[in-house]
Amino acid sequence: MKPPPFDYARPETLGEAVRLLASDEDAKVLAGGQSLLPMMNFRLARPSILVDIGRLPELTELRREDDVLIIGAGVRQRAAETSQLVRQTCPLLGRALRHVGHHQIRSRGTVGGSLAHADPAAELCASACALDADVVVTGVGGRRTIAATDLFLAPYETSLAADEILTEVRVPIRETARCGFAEITRRSGDFAIAGVAAALEFDDGTVTRARLAGLGIGGTVRRLAEAEESLRGRALTAESINAAARAAADSASPPDDLHADPATRRAALQAAAQRALEQVAHG
Repeated sequence: MKPPPFDYARPETLGEAVRLLASDEDAKVLAGGQSLLPMMNFRLARPSILVDIGRLPELTELRREDDVLIIGAGVRQRAAETSQLVRQTCPLLGRALRHVGHHQIRSRGTVGGSLAHADPAAELCASACALDADVVVTGVGGRRTIAATDLFLAPYETSLAADEILTEVRVPIRETARCGFAEITRRSGDFAIAGVAAALEFDDGTVTRARLAGLGIGGTVRRLAEAEESLRGRALTAESINAAARAAADSASPPDDLHADPATRRAALQAAAQRALEQVAHG
């Protein structure tokens, strides 16, 4: 299928991009286009104009600033996946990115584009929640920061205003954190039936901080608070891992759709939580 007619603009500055977006309520931002263009082809999105931010240099920085990893919204997913800086400071992102579609998709798709798209089965969205990341957005009123846990409102809906562009992702660097990521899919590259991103911190073998986020189990990615609570103050053993995985599954109310019924998604969530936590336990 071909998309409906649209205009195209490629601004040379972020300010120009924001002004173009604000000037037309039906304008859409184009970054990598790996989600937006298929939606246009299926007539699920009908933007009047695409504002292409893919070549804005200020959106492609990847750097460390004190104890924060800063990822420009325009950084390609493959670049983040293979970055030594990401691997050293935030290995969860590298693990999660390996599960995003296929190599070709990650070579075009952007980190910010995935977060702004807000797919409830998106690996990057769940990882951002598990990592307590913030996103910086820029609009005609200036810049503001949104916690990742407050960004996702509903399927493909975020708390960004219509004239705002997601420009930067800020991930706290916790040197002692250990992480794991697992998802259950029918085939490699498929959307996940369910998945879990996990980041844990320890003191003398006891879990002091647990952050788990689930994907593919509802209208948005979400933190698995019951599973987190079951881990705090305990050693990470086979028993505590099994208890946390069961708590994650019991807390979920997944949808019934063509891809899986609720019981299947809960079982997949339990398996993914167990695998992710086993990764943490094994280092």
